[in-house]
Amino acid sequence: MKWRKRGRIYAPDGARWWARGYAAFPTVEVLDDRLRVYFTALDEKRFGRTGFVDLDAHDPRRIVHESPEPVLDVGDLGAFDDSGATAFSIVGEGGTRRLYYQGWQRAERVPYLIFTGLAIDDGRGEGFKKHGRTPVLDRTDDDPFLRGAPYVMPQNGAFRMWYVSARGWVSDEHGLHYEVAIHHATSPDGVRWAADAGPCISPEAPGEYAVGRPSVLLDDGLYRMWYAIRSFKEPYRIGYAESRDGLQWTRRDSLAGIERSTDGWDSEMICYPQVVCVGDRLLMFYNGNQHGATGFGYAEAG
Repeated sequence: MKWRKRGRIYAPDGARWWARGYAAFPTVEVLDDRLRVYFTALDEKRFGRTGFVDLDAHDPRRIVHESPEPVLDVGDLGAFDDSGATAFSIVGEGGTRRLYYQGWQRAERVPYLIFTGLAIDDGRGEGFKKHGRTPVLDRTDDDPFLRGAPYVMPQNGAFRMWYVSARGWVSDEHGLHYEVAIHHATSPDGVRWAADAGPCISPEAPGEYAVGRPSVLLDDGLYRMWYAIRSFKEPYRIGYAESRDGLQWTRRDSLAGIERSTDGWDSEMICYPQVVCVGDRLLMFYNGNQHGATGFGYAEAG
């Protein structure tokens, strides 16, 4: 599969108190005549909140509305999301809109702690109420360090989630870094989750230390996943894998079909993809240089 880049769409102009910079982790909700793209922006103290822009569904380069305030705010002092609340997956099921997000706290010996929260549509279509003050995907003995970047898919009256987990933090000649793989979990109600033992996609190539931000589509019985790859040897890039059951995956990164540009906003790295079907089109929204500091853009398959 090849992707045709359509260009950068959006980066904050710095005028809003909650969005001085960054538009990271584009997360797409397909509506009737528009695409609502949630993103995380940083304020002056680098706390992260979720806002959105609405795009013309026929021409996603055209912004038709921008949220004046965040739709998902940081949590109370000491809460798992007191430093940031980052949207990753939105699910409409039975008249309810669920937003699965990554809550993060700054820490002392490592940069942050990350766990997965849930927020529910507030009924007005532009805000969400948090399900609770604790994560729906919290630390366990198998996953004690990090459980975030959730992608949730309703299926057969239940829910599946692909998320990232850190095997641990390492301090070596590369500095302090985590080792991150993609895991799978299931839930009967979207709140109580049971994780499978072990990862389904792990770093493989020499120098790789993280695969993350999974985005999954079920296409005629074949599960397709796009994700970000982090390596000591080269900048962030986008990977691709396939599976018949969503559990056992074969990495086919050479088929990802998208690379860094020769110049411009995504010339240094490409990362954090989310792929969505819009009518008969397949679109990928992604970040470029500096992990979202230059905003997000999109590409179209074909």
